[in-house]
Amino acid sequence: MSHFKPTSPFPSNAAPRVRQDPMVLWEDRTILVKKEVDAERTASDAKTAKLRALRLAKEAADKETADALENQPKPTRRKAAPEIK
Repeated sequence: MSHFKPTSPFPSNAAPRVRQDPMVLWEDRTILVKKEVDAERTASDAKTAKLRALRLAKEAADKETADALENQPKPTRRKAAPEIK
């Protein structure tokens, strides 16, 4: 038995590397990036819709509160008592 390492850095049962066309690799990366961008855009759109709904609900509640305060009868002022000299 030899104590030396085999000369090949890869095991003999490894599949040989297949060289791919650079254009195919570029297209694959482009498709992957487009999918990631679409996923981010979808998440951003969902977040925006949620925040818009929350803002509209808050504005409606604030309007109701303002209308309720506006429709309350104002307290009447009492006339000042005449001064005694």
